[in-house]
Amino acid sequence: MAGELLLEIGTEEIPSDYLNSSLVAIKKLAESYLKENRINTGDGLETCGTPRRLVVFAPSIADKQEDKIQEITGPPKKAAFDENGKPTKAAIGFAKKHGVPLEELKIISTSKGEYLHLERRIPGKPTGEILSEVLPRLIADIPWPKSMRWGGLGFAFVRPIHWILALFNGKIIPFEIAGVKSGNTTRGHRFMAPEPIEVTGIQDYMDKMAKSFVIINQDQRAKIVSENAARAASEVSGKIKEDPELLSTVTNLVEFASPVCGGFDKGFLELPEPVLTTAMKKHQKYFPVYDQDWHLLPYFVAINNTVPRDESLVRKGHERVLKARLADAAFFFNEDRKKPLLQRLDDLKAVIYQADLGTSFAKVQRFARLAEYISEQVEPGKTSLVKLAARLSKCDLVTQMVTEFPELQGIMGEIYARLDGHPEEVCRAVREHYLPDKAEGELPSSVTGAVVGIADRMDTITGCFAVGLMPTGSADPFALRRHAIAIIRIIESFGWDISLQGLISKSISILADEIPLEESPLFEKVLDFFRERYKQMMLRSGYKSDPVEAVVSVAFDHIASLRSRVEQLEQFIARSEESELLLLAFKRVINILKNQEEHSKVDPALFKEPCEAKLWRTFLELKDDIHHLMVQGEFLSVLKLLSRLKDPVNEFFDGVEILTKESPSLRKNRLGLLQNLATLFLSFADFSKFSV
Repeated sequence: MAGELLLEIGTEEIPSDYLNSSLVAIKKLAESYLKENRINTGDGLETCGTPRRLVVFAPSIADKQEDKIQEITGPPKKAAFDENGKPTKAAIGFAKKHGVPLEELKIISTSKGEYLHLERRIPGKPTGEILSEVLPRLIADIPWPKSMRWGGLGFAFVRPIHWILALFNGKIIPFEIAGVKSGNTTRGHRFMAPEPIEVTGIQDYMDKMAKSFVIINQDQRAKIVSENAARAASEVSGKIKEDPELLSTVTNLVEFASPVCGGFDKGFLELPEPVLTTAMKKHQKYFPVYDQDWHLLPYFVAINNTVPRDESLVRKGHERVLKARLADAAFFFNEDRKKPLLQRLDDLKAVIYQADLGTSFAKVQRFARLAEYISEQVEPGKTSLVKLAARLSKCDLVTQMVTEFPELQGIMGEIYARLDGHPEEVCRAVREHYLPDKAEGELPSSVTGAVVGIADRMDTITGCFAVGLMPTGSADPFALRRHAIAIIRIIESFGWDISLQGLISKSISILADEIPLEESPLFEKVLDFFRERYKQMMLRSGYKSDPVEAVVSVAFDHIASLRSRVEQLEQFIARSEESELLLLAFKRVINILKNQEEHSKVDPALFKEPCEAKLWRTFLELKDDIHHLMVQGEFLSVLKLLSRLKDPVNEFFDGVEILTKESPSLRKNRLGLLQNLATLFLSFADFSKFSV
């Protein structure tokens, strides 16, 4: 039979940016713990929540555990039976210990011989009993970015727990956690329905929540917030832009959605639009209102958690708060404009970037030199723009506007640079050098912004590694993993044939002018870090491990072409009937060369067998074409040419004794032939990474 599970954890207000990820985690944990306890979840589990509650429900889970078959191995057959085949004390004792008659014992054959064996069915416990143990563990194991403790109990959770509703088939699942006992009551909206509400099951819970001004399902709540905001904006002939981040934040701040449209002085529209929208969205969680051509109007929509008794009073409150923020912004903007952006570069000398790496001014000087180096490699005609953009890139950090509104770094730099009359590409670069700002975020559109962004990030990575600030586990305070992925993505996007190793070396060389460091070990650590980031990025994108490892292990420098090489190798392995034979031939070459000295010179005059000459001739015929095709990025053609070596390789192995003792020179010549061959293979990939 199936039953229904309902769990609600009632808390104080959970931070809005914690809610979505916590619900995903709760679902995974609940599914895992029920599976671990052999409880079938039927139609599955669902989670939903509001700022004050986390809810798990399952309409049809099994009412008891699945039975467990326990397999028990007893004494050896020769010890369990005597010469006449009668049970010994060992067999009798084994049966008695496990409470079964002798005739239920079986004999099985194992690698160690024949043994007595018993299969015993252990009946599953009722689900209600299991849930009393599982649910407290589930609640305690929910991961949070930050937790708190209260009441001297030592229990850590995102916010204090006030009630726990836990029902299976309408009956209370008894347990206690954080000093709170589970029960069959919940609470409605904090202000509009605060009294305890008794619940009998899932549908009863949903119905009573709806009547108690609580929209439980976050997707439904988001839809209502969006529709209400749009309706309120239409009152002033305006509309709302799609903004998933703001919508999610507002949705997770309320249990009920009541909109109010307010306004502000038109004079504030003279401020740059990002200043206005940041004040509204980031600070007040308001929806900006636009006209039909998407020009900002002097209005906003606020979503309240309650139905106001006097809407005009609530509107005035929202307007008063926003007016103060915008008045501050106008003052900061006007003060900032009194000094050109570039003149603020020296002000960065008073800003510590990192104790061991100096000031922000010193950092800018370093990555400006690195940006110039990159520009000379990829776009020499942009070097003067790159140098200017690098010098301007961090100047807005010391403006009053960015000090008050940190979210506007780069954005205000672009605005101030444009007002100062700098070239448009430079202005864009000041903002774009921060892109991408997340793993799969938007990339810079301009060469200048891309170059400065790479230089800034590379200086951060090499600098942090130099002073021992490498990522450890989940801790990555300087976001070095994200910076490495950003550099890789930008280089791939622009298709730049730039040496990553050269870029790392140049960054370390510049850094070495300022702090003492050992360049070679630091270079290897940083290169390994990038290599690992690249592999993880490719695996997350769906590429298979073997081809990624095979390519990256031999060719991790000019990364713009690596993805194509991996893709074409995957195609070859998947489609070519000869790929397995090629891999086997390569492995024969690599295996015999292990622990051998380098003998790369080959003297054809020493060849004794036709197979030696054939292999050398085939190698010479192919190597130049292979190198040419590698440069052209025709990797599939390279693999087809390499495949032509498999038969000569196998004939060579079958036709001669490679490690012959007949003549040292003959031995060296044959090893040299194979070493040349291995070098050619390894110029493309290390095929030994494949499991054949």
